[in-house]
Amino acid sequence: MSVRTGSFTMLRRVFIGLTVIALMAGSAWAAIPKHAKDLGPEDQNKQITVTVWLNQRNKAGLDALIKGMYDKTSANYHHFLTLERYKAQFAPRPKEAASVRDFLRAHNLNVTSTDKLNQYVMAQGRVADVQTAFNTQIKRVMLKDGAIHRANVSEAKIEGSVAALVSAVQGLNDFGYEAHVKTARNFVTGTSYPPIPLSASPDGLFFSQQCLFPPTTERFNTSGTFPTATYFGNIYGAPLTNGPPNLAPCGYDAAEMQTAYALPPLYQKGLNGTGQTIAIVDAFGSNTILADAGLYSSLNGLPALTTGPGGNFQIYGTLSCAPPPNSACIAGNWYLETTLDVESAHAIAPGANIALVVTTDNTLTGLDTGNLFAIEEQLGNVISNSFGQSEVALEDLDPSELVVENGIAELAASFGISLDVSSGDFGDFLAVDEAEFGIDSVSVSANADSPYATGVGGTSTFLDSRNNIELQTGWGLNATAIVDKGAPLDPPVPLGFLEGAGGGASVVYAKPAFQRHLRGNFRLVPDIAMDADPQTGFELIFTPDSIVGGEQDVTVAGGTSLSAPMFSALWAIANQAAGGAAPLGQAAPTLYDLPFFAINDVNLNPLDTVFDAVGFVSSSPSSTTFEGPAALGTPEPPTVFFVSALIQLSPTAWDVLTFGTDSSLATGPGWDDVTGLGTPNGETFIRSVVQTATH
Repeated sequence: MSVRTGSFTMLRRVFIGLTVIALMAGSAWAAIPKHAKDLGPEDQNKQITVTVWLNQRNKAGLDALIKGMYDKTSANYHHFLTLERYKAQFAPRPKEAASVRDFLRAHNLNVTSTDKLNQYVMAQGRVADVQTAFNTQIKRVMLKDGAIHRANVSEAKIEGSVAALVSAVQGLNDFGYEAHVKTARNFVTGTSYPPIPLSASPDGLFFSQQCLFPPTTERFNTSGTFPTATYFGNIYGAPLTNGPPNLAPCGYDAAEMQTAYALPPLYQKGLNGTGQTIAIVDAFGSNTILADAGLYSSLNGLPALTTGPGGNFQIYGTLSCAPPPNSACIAGNWYLETTLDVESAHAIAPGANIALVVTTDNTLTGLDTGNLFAIEEQLGNVISNSFGQSEVALEDLDPSELVVENGIAELAASFGISLDVSSGDFGDFLAVDEAEFGIDSVSVSANADSPYATGVGGTSTFLDSRNNIELQTGWGLNATAIVDKGAPLDPPVPLGFLEGAGGGASVVYAKPAFQRHLRGNFRLVPDIAMDADPQTGFELIFTPDSIVGGEQDVTVAGGTSLSAPMFSALWAIANQAAGGAAPLGQAAPTLYDLPFFAINDVNLNPLDTVFDAVGFVSSSPSSTTFEGPAALGTPEPPTVFFVSALIQLSPTAWDVLTFGTDSSLATGPGWDDVTGLGTPNGETFIRSVVQTATH
């Protein structure tokens, strides 16, 4: 494994957020990675859309002003900008946007829209004309994983006086963000557990809320001969033979999740998000979100979600999840992402309004402008993002996106809006960077990396019989196969790292002031965490393939796509508790000032590991090998403590599933790069946030 820290990377660290990476003359950057196959020039007559982002006025003054907004010693503390003040002092001027429009038209590009605050101008035109306008060449390339993309071979370069007005150009390539939703899956088949038709349990109760069962002994042999094996330890998941309402493996409904985070005492005091709005930004949406979320609310005893004037659920944009086989929405799980975001946010803050912003695609531009819309329309004091992309990949392929994403997050913070972003589902991103891009580097996830966003990591969360949290690990799963086709494996077969929350150190953004007591010099991700493991996940109702009128099913889902909307909902409750009139702003700076009892440190007690899975495998009467927890769990250093359990995946297949083993990331005392500071402690968390942020 290598982590790149070359001189040009260091140069980017210096310039990011201070000047325009996308337009730096003479840089060595090239958008086509070295492992990509050049498929030749893009069709010169193909129509593409480009977005030209304008520089803000007095950027240094804006940066300083926002710094004061989150500094308790400053007279500007929590004196957030209004739209009117931002427009008057910092937004690009109309005449500047007009100059950009003139430039685009002069290059035969058709201007299609201009942002209401003149932040960007969007235009459409032929590839040939776009290349001329921005002095680059656009090609088709095949990445290491076989995906074919449009990519520019050099950075955009604008000639003439208009160059000084432009901060970034998007659309020269077609890279996009990925949804961070995961479903519970069978690690033998590698596929998700099949969804359960709603008709299987009319009362809406499906999966067991018990994910970890007391230890037991399991014995295996090979048709009366060797090898034989005896395993002892925790059992993960309900028995395979169970039916509703205790289906295997396990999953949590709304009431169980509410109790887990000690929220009922808040609800009893009327603190349920009333008067607040949670803005959720997703690509494509789900065509059946109204019916699915409506039924979910009914079965879970939550307030109905209603649209129209005065309704508590508003949709901005057009639901456009096309059916298979040619659907980026279905292939990218965006319909499931949308469903999880809406239903989990509603479960945590049932009194809050939800504003779902749906973009037409999952391109970088599409989701960036979706976030900007939510900010400029002031839809709510909190915005939830459950998507991301490798920061290192963007640094290589499209560094202008880092300028755009950071600028949007900063704008949200300036208005007192908390942009809460999932930290990713790929651990340290090394496997993804290598497989997709041929980049040998660990990475954090953009846009959780911005110092102006709040990064939300993940845990594996186990409940007791009263639905209180019994124990937590950082979300990171390793597996080892121990029985296949009814026979014990000698030796057991490690399957390695499967999935887990993202985190670590940015290689782009400097460490913000609120992380001053943490290690290193760069932004660390995440800041906070909640349940994200799909193996201890969230029961949701959805319609497969997002086809209106289709059969509604129940499944268990997670990913940091679960933790981000749940934390956003909790932050909406915090805004309500603070009085609701003045927003609390970006969550992250407040989190680091909270007393220790407001956040539960996700650090295992050694007693939690007493019943980790162990085994004795005999290859003959005289040869027996002991398989300890570390040998079966195969954790990467520096992971020390983890929880492992035996899991039956079929009548003839068993694995050992190890929780808390997240690639090269590790959960430990204090802040860590899987769970951040830890998980919110219910009413104590809300009370401490209000006390800390307003005094």
